[in-house]
Amino acid sequence: MALTDPDLLFAPETRSLARALHASVKDLPIVSPHGHTDPRWYALNEPFPDPAQLLIVPDHYIFRMLFSQGVRLEELGVPTLADPTFDCAPVETDGRTIWRRFAEHYYLFRGTPTRLWLDHVFEHLFGIGEPLNANTADAHYDTIATLLQREDYRPRALFERFNIEVIATTEGALDDLKWHRAIRDSGWNGRVVTAYRPDAVVDPDFEGFSANLDRLGEITGCDTGTWAGYLDAHRKRRAYFKEFGATSSDHGHPTAETANLSDAAAGELFNRIRRGSDDERERRLFRAQMLTEMAKMSRDDGLVMQIHPGSWRNHSPSIFQKFGRDKGFDIPTRTDYVTALKPLLDCVGLERDLTIILFTLDETSYARELAPLAGVYPALKLGPAWWFHDSPEGMRRFREMTTETAGFYNTVGFNDDTRAFPSIPARHDVARRVDCAFLARLVAEHRLREEEAHELARELAYTLAKKAYRL
Repeated sequence: MALTDPDLLFAPETRSLARALHASVKDLPIVSPHGHTDPRWYALNEPFPDPAQLLIVPDHYIFRMLFSQGVRLEELGVPTLADPTFDCAPVETDGRTIWRRFAEHYYLFRGTPTRLWLDHVFEHLFGIGEPLNANTADAHYDTIATLLQREDYRPRALFERFNIEVIATTEGALDDLKWHRAIRDSGWNGRVVTAYRPDAVVDPDFEGFSANLDRLGEITGCDTGTWAGYLDAHRKRRAYFKEFGATSSDHGHPTAETANLSDAAAGELFNRIRRGSDDERERRLFRAQMLTEMAKMSRDDGLVMQIHPGSWRNHSPSIFQKFGRDKGFDIPTRTDYVTALKPLLDCVGLERDLTIILFTLDETSYARELAPLAGVYPALKLGPAWWFHDSPEGMRRFREMTTETAGFYNTVGFNDDTRAFPSIPARHDVARRVDCAFLARLVAEHRLREEEAHELARELAYTLAKKAYRL
């Protein structure tokens, strides 16, 4: 029995051409220019833990769905913060028990991209053909657990089996990058690069912000008590990240708001923020100014700038206090780009050698704002359908709403943006299938020639990501 169909996501009326397009790109190397896999895996190359720790415990796509149906996070092995003030239920540590609970609820994922990815992983990585449910839970667990002990299922071997040409991880500005150093010093040929994520030292609302700035000064030897020293500290950290292969920075701001204050006004604002201003307008303005400062630094040092705005992170304060960040309670919000980005674009938007990649969780902005902006400003490109929208329907909507204004070449191909390492081939395959189906439709409608569709299929699957991220 097969869990996945060869014609997955191909419409009957264009299936033949979609198959041919997919056949031409399905074996291309994977370029993964943005994501959140752990560099420790590639550095140590140790066996992955049990199936539950690999596939369930770290994946908020999975446990947020189960939580919505009444399964407690502790029952799924999600660790609580080490805070004695919490009256915590015991956290389940037995992998088989967690797996059985997951299997009993696997039906909840019907129709979701998570189901597509997991079925692909089960079949193509672990050779499992039976659907997962309560009756097959132990058999699935035993098969996966046995394979994970083999040398050819260790991180580096899977990296090579997945045909990954390059993968980018994402580290905070205060990270010492020791795992990237270990990878580099190991002599392994796998290409793993980092990306500069400075949220903890640019967002006054980030926990420990003041202490983070102190630490930034210690690391760099810069005086982060002054505006000039603070900016120099960023420049030093960006240069350090480039030593470990970084070609991009990443910015997860609540909004896309930017500002372009004079140096004197920015310095005065920084002084107030550094003293701990509790004025929300000032804190918002500082975040806005820092997006423009990061864009100016990208113009100077060549790092591609990614902006991921519009997530109300940690929407449930009780879950955040008990479990911390990234526990499934990040919710999309409405996002303005035309007005919000204007100060930044007035400053650097016409720079032809600068690349700023815009993402959105607000699909209403695709045709109205993002595609028109990227369709004229040389510095702007559109990131692929992101997070809640990296689904077949979300990817189709992205192509339908942006292509007519921005075309294909103001987009940057696909990135998987995942922590779930085993799902990377599945995610790229789904993206390639959706794009091939879209291209086949354009050929059927006589809007593309067939040879153009073949050329575009390769661009969208491989070439555009390499070019946009300078990899």
